[in-house]
Amino acid sequence: MARRKKGRALDGVVLLDKPYGVSSNDALQQVRRLLNAQKAGHTGSLDPLATGLLPLCFGEATKLSSYLLSADKHYRVTASLAHETETGDIEGQATEYANVALPSPEWLHDLLTGFVGQLEQIPPMYSALKVDGKPLYAYARAGETVERAPRPVTVHALDLVSFDENTATMTLDVSVSGGTYVRTLVEDIARSWGGRAHVTALRRTGVGHLFAAGQTVALSQIASDCHDPDVPDGTALPAWLLPVSQLLAGWVHIDLDEAQASRIGMGQTLGGYPDLPAGSIRLNGPDGRVIGLGQHKPPNGLSPLRLFSRPLA
Repeated sequence: MARRKKGRALDGVVLLDKPYGVSSNDALQQVRRLLNAQKAGHTGSLDPLATGLLPLCFGEATKLSSYLLSADKHYRVTASLAHETETGDIEGQATEYANVALPSPEWLHDLLTGFVGQLEQIPPMYSALKVDGKPLYAYARAGETVERAPRPVTVHALDLVSFDENTATMTLDVSVSGGTYVRTLVEDIARSWGGRAHVTALRRTGVGHLFAAGQTVALSQIASDCHDPDVPDGTALPAWLLPVSQLLAGWVHIDLDEAQASRIGMGQTLGGYPDLPAGSIRLNGPDGRVIGLGQHKPPNGLSPLRLFSRPLA
Protein backbone atom coordinates (compact mmCIF):
# COMPACT_ATOMS: atom_id res chain seq x y z
CA MET A 1 0.00 0.00 0.00
CA ALA A 2 1.43 3.38 -1.02
CA ARG A 3 2.40 5.66 1.83
CA ARG A 4 0.22 8.74 2.05
CA LYS A 5 2.10 11.97 1.50
CA LYS A 6 2.21 14.40 4.38
CA GLY A 7 0.84 17.91 4.04
CA ARG A 8 -1.60 19.66 1.76
CA ALA A 9 -1.65 19.21 -2.01
CA LEU A 10 -1.21 22.87 -2.92
CA ASP A 11 -0.57 24.14 -6.44
CA GLY A 12 0.75 27.67 -6.76
CA VAL A 13 3.59 30.16 -6.69
CA VAL A 14 4.89 32.44 -3.94
CA LEU A 15 6.99 35.42 -5.00
CA LEU A 16 9.09 35.61 -1.88
CA ASP A 17 11.16 38.65 -0.94
CA LYS A 18 14.07 36.61 0.42
CA PRO A 19 15.65 38.27 3.45
CA TYR A 20 19.34 38.86 4.01
CA GLY A 21 21.32 36.04 5.57
CA VAL A 22 18.91 33.22 4.73
CA SER A 23 19.76 30.58 2.13
CA SER A 24 17.28 29.91 -0.67
CA ASN A 25 16.65 26.38 0.54
CA ASP A 26 16.10 27.48 4.15
CA ALA A 27 13.60 30.08 2.96
CA LEU A 28 11.82 27.45 0.84
CA GLN A 29 11.58 24.97 3.69
CA GLN A 30 10.26 27.63 6.07
CA VAL A 31 7.45 28.56 3.67
CA ARG A 32 6.74 24.91 2.92
CA ARG A 33 6.31 24.15 6.63
CA LEU A 34 4.16 27.24 7.18
CA LEU A 35 1.86 26.23 4.31
CA ASN A 36 2.05 22.53 5.27
CA ALA A 37 2.63 21.82 1.57
CA GLN A 38 3.43 18.37 0.21
CA LYS A 39 5.79 19.41 -2.55
CA ALA A 40 7.91 22.52 -3.08
CA GLY A 41 10.90 23.83 -5.03
CA HIS A 42 12.56 27.11 -5.93
CA THR A 43 13.62 28.44 -9.32
CA GLY A 44 17.31 29.13 -8.78
CA SER A 45 19.32 29.98 -5.70
CA LEU A 46 20.08 33.40 -4.33
CA ASP A 47 23.19 33.76 -2.19
CA PRO A 48 22.40 34.10 1.54
CA LEU A 49 23.76 37.67 1.41
CA ALA A 50 21.47 38.56 -1.51
CA THR A 51 17.88 39.69 -1.08
CA GLY A 52 14.89 39.99 -3.34
CA LEU A 53 12.72 37.97 -5.66
CA LEU A 54 12.80 34.21 -5.12
CA PRO A 55 9.87 32.46 -6.82
CA LEU A 56 8.80 29.39 -4.84
CA CYS A 57 6.79 26.68 -6.58
CA PHE A 58 4.34 24.31 -4.89
CA GLY A 59 2.68 21.13 -6.13
CA GLU A 60 2.38 20.90 -9.90
CA ALA A 61 4.10 24.29 -10.28
CA THR A 62 7.40 22.56 -9.40
CA LYS A 63 7.31 21.08 -12.91
CA LEU A 64 8.02 24.60 -14.18
CA SER A 65 11.00 25.31 -11.91
CA SER A 66 13.63 24.22 -14.41
CA TYR A 67 12.20 26.53 -17.08
CA LEU A 68 12.88 29.57 -14.90
CA LEU A 69 16.42 28.51 -14.02
CA SER A 70 17.58 29.70 -17.44
CA ALA A 71 15.33 32.79 -17.53
CA ASP A 72 16.86 36.27 -17.61
CA LYS A 73 17.56 37.78 -14.20
CA HIS A 74 17.46 41.41 -13.07
CA TYR A 75 19.47 42.82 -10.17
CA ARG A 76 20.42 46.00 -8.37
CA VAL A 77 23.99 45.65 -7.16
CA THR A 78 26.18 47.94 -5.08
CA ALA A 79 29.95 47.48 -5.18
CA SER A 80 32.92 48.83 -3.28
CA LEU A 81 35.70 49.92 -5.62
CA ALA A 82 38.40 49.64 -2.95
CA HIS A 83 39.46 46.00 -3.27
CA GLU A 84 38.54 42.46 -4.28
CA THR A 85 37.76 39.68 -1.83
CA GLU A 86 38.20 35.93 -2.02
CA THR A 87 34.43 35.43 -2.27
CA GLY A 88 33.63 38.47 -4.42
CA ASP A 89 31.43 39.95 -1.68
CA ILE A 90 31.67 41.37 1.84
CA GLU A 91 32.00 37.93 3.45
CA GLY A 92 35.47 37.25 2.11
CA GLN A 93 38.89 38.46 3.12
CA ALA A 94 40.45 41.21 1.00
CA THR A 95 42.81 39.85 -1.65
CA GLU A 96 43.81 42.66 -4.03
CA TYR A 97 43.54 46.41 -3.50
CA ALA A 98 42.93 49.04 -6.16
CA ASN A 99 45.96 51.23 -6.83
CA VAL A 100 44.66 53.43 -9.65
CA ALA A 101 42.42 56.46 -9.71
CA LEU A 102 38.68 55.98 -10.10
CA PRO A 103 37.17 56.75 -13.50
CA SER A 104 35.04 59.82 -13.94
CA PRO A 105 31.28 59.22 -14.14
CA GLU A 106 31.41 59.95 -17.88
CA TRP A 107 34.24 57.49 -18.43
CA LEU A 108 32.45 54.89 -16.32
CA HIS A 109 29.32 55.23 -18.47
CA ASP A 110 31.44 54.55 -21.55
CA LEU A 111 33.11 51.55 -19.91
CA LEU A 112 29.77 50.01 -19.01
CA THR A 113 28.57 50.05 -22.61
CA GLY A 114 31.42 47.70 -23.46
CA PHE A 115 29.97 45.08 -21.13
CA VAL A 116 26.55 44.96 -22.78
CA GLY A 117 26.13 41.99 -25.09
CA GLN A 118 27.64 38.52 -25.17
CA LEU A 119 30.60 37.93 -22.87
CA GLU A 120 32.82 35.09 -21.70
CA GLN A 121 32.79 34.65 -17.94
CA ILE A 122 34.86 32.37 -15.70
CA PRO A 123 32.69 31.08 -12.82
CA PRO A 124 34.01 32.13 -9.39
CA MET A 125 35.50 29.55 -7.03
CA TYR A 126 32.95 30.52 -4.41
CA SER A 127 29.93 29.26 -6.35
CA ALA A 128 27.64 26.21 -6.34
CA LEU A 129 28.75 25.09 -9.80
CA LYS A 130 29.85 21.46 -9.53
CA VAL A 131 33.08 19.92 -10.78
CA ASP A 132 33.37 16.14 -10.50
CA GLY A 133 30.17 16.15 -8.43
CA LYS A 134 31.52 18.63 -5.88
CA PRO A 135 30.55 22.34 -5.66
CA LEU A 136 33.34 24.80 -6.35
CA TYR A 137 32.91 26.47 -2.96
CA ALA A 138 33.87 23.17 -1.28
CA TYR A 139 37.20 23.22 -3.12
CA ALA A 140 37.67 26.90 -2.27
CA ARG A 141 37.04 26.34 1.43
CA ALA A 142 39.66 23.58 1.37
CA GLY A 143 42.17 26.00 -0.13
CA GLU A 144 42.07 24.40 -3.59
CA THR A 145 41.68 26.14 -6.93
CA VAL A 146 40.03 24.26 -9.79
CA GLU A 147 40.45 25.04 -13.47
CA ARG A 148 37.20 26.53 -14.82
CA ALA A 149 36.37 26.96 -18.47
CA PRO A 150 34.89 30.31 -19.57
CA ARG A 151 31.15 30.23 -20.19
CA PRO A 152 29.10 32.42 -22.54
CA VAL A 153 26.69 34.83 -20.84
CA THR A 154 24.68 37.80 -22.06
CA VAL A 155 24.35 41.20 -20.42
CA HIS A 156 21.13 42.69 -21.79
CA ALA A 157 21.33 46.02 -19.96
CA LEU A 158 23.74 47.71 -17.56
CA ASP A 159 22.73 51.07 -16.10
CA LEU A 160 24.64 53.23 -13.65
CA VAL A 161 22.29 54.20 -10.81
CA SER A 162 24.83 56.04 -8.66
CA PHE A 163 28.58 56.62 -8.41
CA ASP A 164 30.17 58.10 -5.28
CA GLU A 165 33.83 59.01 -5.61
CA ASN A 166 34.07 59.89 -1.90
CA THR A 167 33.04 56.42 -0.72
CA ALA A 168 34.38 54.65 -3.83
CA THR A 169 31.09 52.86 -4.49
CA MET A 170 28.83 52.36 -7.48
CA THR A 171 25.32 50.98 -7.86
CA LEU A 172 24.15 49.32 -11.06
CA ASP A 173 20.90 47.97 -12.46
CA VAL A 174 21.77 44.79 -14.34
CA SER A 175 19.76 42.56 -16.67
CA VAL A 176 21.56 39.32 -17.54
CA SER A 177 21.01 35.84 -18.90
CA GLY A 178 20.52 32.96 -16.49
CA GLY A 179 23.78 31.60 -15.11
CA THR A 180 25.55 34.98 -15.05
CA TYR A 181 27.59 35.70 -11.92
CA VAL A 182 27.08 39.33 -10.93
CA ARG A 183 30.05 39.21 -8.55
CA THR A 184 32.31 38.26 -11.45
CA LEU A 185 30.75 40.93 -13.67
CA VAL A 186 31.51 43.59 -11.04
CA GLU A 187 35.11 42.40 -10.73
CA ASP A 188 35.56 42.42 -14.51
CA ILE A 189 34.15 45.93 -14.83
CA ALA A 190 36.58 47.29 -12.22
CA ARG A 191 39.51 45.42 -13.75
CA SER A 192 38.77 47.05 -17.11
CA TRP A 193 40.24 50.32 -15.74
CA GLY A 194 42.85 48.59 -13.59
CA GLY A 195 40.73 48.80 -10.44
CA ARG A 196 39.40 46.18 -8.03
CA ALA A 197 35.88 45.73 -6.62
CA HIS A 198 33.58 43.49 -4.61
CA VAL A 199 29.82 43.33 -4.09
CA THR A 200 28.49 44.91 -0.90
CA ALA A 201 24.75 44.54 -1.61
CA LEU A 202 22.79 42.52 -4.15
CA ARG A 203 19.05 42.50 -4.68
CA ARG A 204 17.25 40.46 -7.34
CA THR A 205 14.45 42.54 -8.80
CA GLY A 206 13.21 40.24 -11.55
CA VAL A 207 13.16 36.69 -12.94
CA GLY A 208 11.99 36.44 -16.54
CA HIS A 209 8.74 38.39 -16.76
CA LEU A 210 8.28 38.32 -12.96
CA PHE A 211 9.29 41.49 -11.15
CA ALA A 212 9.54 42.24 -7.45
CA ALA A 213 7.86 45.63 -7.47
CA GLY A 214 4.49 45.32 -5.75
CA GLN A 215 4.35 41.53 -6.09
CA THR A 216 6.62 40.01 -3.47
CA VAL A 217 5.67 38.94 0.04
CA ALA A 218 7.98 39.00 3.06
CA LEU A 219 8.75 35.86 5.02
CA SER A 220 7.48 37.59 8.15
CA GLN A 221 4.12 38.28 6.46
CA ILE A 222 3.78 34.64 5.43
CA ALA A 223 4.54 33.52 8.98
CA SER A 224 2.03 36.00 10.39
CA ASP A 225 -0.74 34.97 7.98
CA CYS A 226 -0.17 31.24 8.46
CA HIS A 227 -0.28 31.57 12.22
CA ASP A 228 -3.44 33.66 12.06
CA PRO A 229 -6.44 31.53 13.11
CA ASP A 230 -8.55 33.27 10.47
CA VAL A 231 -6.37 31.95 7.62
CA PRO A 232 -8.28 29.11 5.93
CA ASP A 233 -6.98 25.56 6.33
CA GLY A 234 -7.06 24.55 2.66
CA THR A 235 -10.48 25.32 1.19
CA ALA A 236 -9.23 28.81 0.36
CA LEU A 237 -5.71 30.10 0.05
CA PRO A 238 -3.89 33.32 0.94
CA ALA A 239 -3.74 35.96 -1.78
CA TRP A 240 0.07 35.75 -2.00
CA LEU A 241 -0.17 32.09 -3.13
CA LEU A 242 -0.54 32.90 -6.82
CA PRO A 243 -1.95 30.60 -9.52
CA VAL A 244 0.48 28.57 -11.60
CA SER A 245 -0.48 30.61 -14.67
CA GLN A 246 1.41 33.53 -13.07
CA LEU A 247 4.66 31.81 -14.05
CA LEU A 248 3.46 31.45 -17.64
CA ALA A 249 2.06 34.92 -18.23
CA GLY A 250 3.31 36.26 -21.53
CA TRP A 251 4.28 32.84 -22.90
CA VAL A 252 3.18 31.79 -26.36
CA HIS A 253 0.01 29.77 -25.80
CA ILE A 254 -2.37 27.54 -27.72
CA ASP A 255 -6.00 26.99 -26.78
CA LEU A 256 -7.09 23.38 -27.26
CA ASP A 257 -10.60 22.00 -27.57
CA GLU A 258 -11.68 18.96 -25.58
CA ALA A 259 -10.65 16.42 -28.22
CA GLN A 260 -7.24 18.04 -28.75
CA ALA A 261 -6.58 18.26 -25.02
CA SER A 262 -7.47 14.60 -24.64
CA ARG A 263 -5.06 13.57 -27.40
CA ILE A 264 -2.25 15.69 -25.94
CA GLY A 265 -2.96 14.15 -22.53
CA MET A 266 -2.38 10.71 -24.04
CA GLY A 267 0.99 11.83 -25.41
CA GLN A 268 -0.11 12.20 -29.02
CA THR A 269 1.12 14.82 -31.47
CA LEU A 270 -1.39 17.17 -33.10
CA GLY A 271 -1.03 18.24 -36.73
CA GLY A 272 -1.75 21.56 -38.35
CA TYR A 273 0.84 23.71 -36.56
CA PRO A 274 3.54 24.59 -39.13
CA ASP A 275 4.55 27.99 -37.75
CA LEU A 276 5.15 27.39 -34.05
CA PRO A 277 8.19 29.08 -32.46
CA ALA A 278 11.01 27.11 -30.90
CA GLY A 279 10.86 26.57 -27.15
CA SER A 280 8.15 25.74 -24.67
CA ILE A 281 4.52 26.61 -25.40
CA ARG A 282 1.74 26.99 -22.85
CA LEU A 283 -1.19 24.64 -23.48
CA ASN A 284 -4.64 25.76 -22.34
CA GLY A 285 -7.52 23.33 -22.03
CA PRO A 286 -11.08 24.06 -23.21
CA ASP A 287 -11.90 25.76 -19.90
CA GLY A 288 -8.87 28.07 -20.13
CA ARG A 289 -6.90 26.31 -17.43
CA VAL A 290 -3.31 25.23 -18.11
CA ILE A 291 -2.82 21.52 -18.82
CA GLY A 292 0.93 21.68 -19.43
CA LEU A 293 3.64 22.65 -21.88
CA GLY A 294 4.05 21.66 -25.50
CA GLN A 295 6.65 22.07 -28.22
CA HIS A 296 6.88 22.23 -31.99
CA LYS A 297 7.52 18.91 -33.68
CA PRO A 298 8.60 19.60 -37.27
CA PRO A 299 7.29 19.93 -39.81
CA ASN A 300 3.81 20.85 -38.54
CA GLY A 301 3.18 19.09 -35.25
CA LEU A 302 2.45 20.11 -31.65
CA SER A 303 3.63 17.53 -29.14
CA PRO A 304 3.41 17.43 -25.32
CA LEU A 305 6.54 18.44 -23.43
CA ARG A 306 5.51 18.55 -19.76
CA LEU A 307 1.96 17.85 -18.62
CA PHE A 308 0.29 18.52 -15.31
CA SER A 309 -1.58 15.76 -13.51
CA ARG A 310 -4.63 18.05 -13.43
CA PRO A 311 -5.64 21.32 -15.14
CA LEU A 312 -4.42 24.37 -13.22
CA ALA A 313 -5.62 27.94 -12.90
